[in-house]
Amino acid sequence: MKILFDPAIIIIVAIFISILVYTYRSYTFVNSNLLTLFGILSKYKKSDISFRFGEFDSAMSKMQFISGLWHEFKSTLVFSESVAVKNQEKGVAYRNVSQNINSIQTTVDPLYFFDEDALVTSRYNSKFIAVAPTLLTGLGPLFTFLNVAIAFTRVDFATQESTISSVSSLMSSMQIAALCSVLAVSASLIYIFLDKIYYNKMCKLPLTKIQESISALFDSISSEKFLIELLKETKIQNGNLTGLLNALPNQISTEFDKCLSKSLIPYMENMLFGINNVNKSVKDINITLPKNGNSGEDVVDKLF
Repeated sequence: MKILFDPAIIIIVAIFISILVYTYRSYTFVNSNLLTLFGILSKYKKSDISFRFGEFDSAMSKMQFISGLWHEFKSTLVFSESVAVKNQEKGVAYRNVSQNINSIQTTVDPLYFFDEDALVTSRYNSKFIAVAPTLLTGLGPLFTFLNVAIAFTRVDFATQESTISSVSSLMSSMQIAALCSVLAVSASLIYIFLDKIYYNKMCKLPLTKIQESISALFDSISSEKFLIELLKETKIQNGNLTGLLNALPNQISTEFDKCLSKSLIPYMENMLFGINNVNKSVKDINITLPKNGNSGEDVVDKLF
């Protein structure tokens, strides 16, 4: 039992427990955030994400664990936009920019942003955890050779009694040195085993569920395909615009004729009616005026 209280044994056990506690706390932190994120994603479906996107965006932005990644991913989203056009009944109808886009799509695979490195390993000192087994294994040879070196410095062959005592102390130190190597290697193997179990249960499984959920919410479409869809719709719009421009002169002529018949022709008729009345009045005045004896012409004829 005295061997277990050797400083080298205590140091190896203390380092092993400290690394194990740090690893467990790191995985617990990641697990709690991943479960919270999965709870947010599970509330939405692809069929209603376009109508509840504002609510979804607010929930993702408020979560500090994911807000940075979400803002980067949101810039890749493509929304189904619509334009107002007139139908045959001259009413307003709404038409999608692309007939094949009925939901929110992304031009980049969601797994590019929400991968293992972004959601798990970058949230703690993953390099330290990765090197922990090597560190534990290295403690074995370190304390083994240290105990052996210390034991050899205590060997004394001056007398028979000191020789026997030195050999006894040397054997005890060799036993501790061997125990240090065995303990260090055992601690490294135990840590690797526990690390794999904890990581798979607390990080890997929730991450897989999150990746499946967010991939189910948004359809992936390449930028080239989306541009082709827009090009097709642009050609359709250009065809409709060409037909409209061809019919525009006839419509303008028809409307212009209607405008003339409704406003200008009645106005001209009124003017002609007024002129006729003036002409009649002038003739009546001409009849009532006396004739000029010298020329035989009336006054009105002289005016004209």
